[in-house]
Amino acid sequence: MRVLTHATLALALTTGAAFAAAHAMPMVEAADQDVSNGIVTADKVMAGENGWLVVHRTDADMKPGPVVAYAPLRAGENTDVAAILQEEVASGDMLMLMVHSEEGGMKTGVFEYTLGAKEDGPIKPDGELVMQVVTAE
Repeated sequence: MRVLTHATLALALTTGAAFAAAHAMPMVEAADQDVSNGIVTADKVMAGENGWLVVHRTDADMKPGPVVAYAPLRAGENTDVAAILQEEVASGDMLMLMVHSEEGGMKTGVFEYTLGAKEDGPIKPDGELVMQVVTAE
């Protein structure tokens, strides 16, 4: 009969939780928000791997436009993710908060994506972008 110590059990539970978090379905949870402080936030982001929360301009067509902000993500659950705006965003502007990967770039930890590029591009599980559209207030 095998006896588990408290430390062994704690390690097993922690490792299992980390594995589950890293393999959870990618998603972005965010709401319309005041961006007058120069920050766009996502309440929660699930990422299958290290990557980026990227803020694109968008409109009623819901196509991602130019990048206006980005913030790093850890694999698993990320809460209260803040991205600093790199240009002016007016009240009423629509923003698409999207999960991008860290793959394809030349430098780890450096955001290298530009529209249409492969470097640090958007993830597409089942061919769909992982994103949430919000309106600046």
